[in-house]
Amino acid sequence: MASRIVDLWADILQEEEDEYQRVPEPEIAVVYRRQKADVVPHNDASRRQSNSSSEVGSRPSLVPVKRVSWNRSLYTRGRTSIAATAFADHPQQRKPRRNAKPPLHRGKALQPANYDKERAYFQEVDAFELLEESPSPKKPSTWTMGSQVDNVSIPHLSSVLQKWLISRKLNRAYAFPGSLSKILETPSFSSSTTKTSGNDHLGVQSSSYSVQPRLRSSLNEKPLSNMLTEETHEDIEVAISKLSLTSRPSSVDAYGCNSFSALLAACDQSVPSTLTDMLLSYCDRENITKVGEGTYGEAFKVGNTVCKIVPFDGDLRVNGELQKKSEELLEEVVLSRTLNLLRRHEGEVSNACTTFIQTIDSRVCQGGYDSALISAWENWDAKHGSENDHPGEFPKDQCYAIFVQEHGGKDLESFVLQNFDEARSLLIQVTLALAVAEAAYEFEHRDLHWGNILLSRKDSATLQFILEGKKLEVKTFGLIISIIDFTLSRINTGEDILFLDLSSDPELFKGPKGDTQMDTYRKMRDVTDECWEGSFPKTNVLWLQYLVDILLRKKTFERRRKDERDLSSLKRRLNSYGSAKECVCDEFFSELFINQE
Repeated sequence: MASRIVDLWADILQEEEDEYQRVPEPEIAVVYRRQKADVVPHNDASRRQSNSSSEVGSRPSLVPVKRVSWNRSLYTRGRTSIAATAFADHPQQRKPRRNAKPPLHRGKALQPANYDKERAYFQEVDAFELLEESPSPKKPSTWTMGSQVDNVSIPHLSSVLQKWLISRKLNRAYAFPGSLSKILETPSFSSSTTKTSGNDHLGVQSSSYSVQPRLRSSLNEKPLSNMLTEETHEDIEVAISKLSLTSRPSSVDAYGCNSFSALLAACDQSVPSTLTDMLLSYCDRENITKVGEGTYGEAFKVGNTVCKIVPFDGDLRVNGELQKKSEELLEEVVLSRTLNLLRRHEGEVSNACTTFIQTIDSRVCQGGYDSALISAWENWDAKHGSENDHPGEFPKDQCYAIFVQEHGGKDLESFVLQNFDEARSLLIQVTLALAVAEAAYEFEHRDLHWGNILLSRKDSATLQFILEGKKLEVKTFGLIISIIDFTLSRINTGEDILFLDLSSDPELFKGPKGDTQMDTYRKMRDVTDECWEGSFPKTNVLWLQYLVDILLRKKTFERRRKDERDLSSLKRRLNSYGSAKECVCDEFFSELFINQE
């Protein structure tokens, strides 16, 4: 058996050797490349069966020679790791290239681009002469509220003067205080063609909301169609001759004539008066005494009234501070007169009280400080030691705003309270007054320290208030309160919101910590979030807390420990109130009401 197997293998090897000798060896070219895993189509199988010397078209075959038999496969299995192909010298086809620009001929230079057409176009545009660079109005006041008005006629110079004469005839209390050049500086147009939105027509900008538009419109809104426009040359000449060319100092011109003119109009004046003339209209110059002072001015007792004198629009610093501007004084005049309206109790009145000081008159004066006022100031300085600068330092052209007010008594700082009943009377009167002003005008005092509360004793035992149509009568215990100084106040008159932007005075909030007044300013800043134009009646509550704290810590009067506990409890409860109106309902005041209708 074993011999047969050996003979069989010998025959196979001999047959394979003979076959190998009969087949000529082809040239073998070894090519190293990646094997492609392409699937061979079935119809190409016949081509792949050819030997290594067979050709496929014009392309050399890279497919390995197919195994002829199982014996050959055994012979080559695992022996080679590369693809062996028959070498045939056939030219390889190049990949098509992208179309490229034709090469330039040797010696032929690149020609520059021709922009003759573009150059000719722009030369034609430049040759065109523009009449205007932009669509600016061809005539004054032709662009109004985003639309153009073409039918606008510029009035002749004489018509400008005629309008001034007519306005003077209709309102003799007012006349333009400026020089003739100021009147003729800008052409005047009818209100139908110059109406603008917002405050664009204002010439003066202030940190506080200005009331100049309303005041000026009230002076100029009278229709010209209803006026007598026929004036002779003689009338115009006489009127021009009466114009004051030096009615205002240069310092006033620097701040603009609009606010100064509006201030004069609000005070029913055409030109400023002098301090001496103002004083003589109320008393003799010998009966003048100083009764108080503040950072921005002085207070003098003149006859039965008190005159608050505030310099403004000047370059000289007042007690280290810049002088007030005319627009600020204008707003204080309007605010004071608005609060005067609360004093009316007759007829159908929704809100009324007499606690806010009555402003009898307001004036604009110009000139040096009167000698009688200087003498009164020096007497006060000798007795009390004034913290203000000497008024004799003001220049001869200095302007002053004068507030003539009723005499409200002594301030809380110097007034001596007798007992706890007077302290309660003080608190209920101040609280009700703030509540009434809140309801009527969204009023906030914002500076109600003990120097701005005046007290006096009178025979009246009760006092009447009207809060939102409800009549309230309270006990006074013979004490009458007056609230003064509305410089920092905020009010909504129904036409304007008047306020002072306290953020423009950061020093106001840098006072010592622990000082009740300084802490109240900082609390106001937190409540308003520096939005001083908005309505925040909580600020009135903060000043009521301040007053309670002053009564507990700095004022001495006859009181029991129970009274002190009641005041302390009131101060804590005030934290939960958002307005003075809410504070009126506190149990602390319940015993002070006599009659409620």
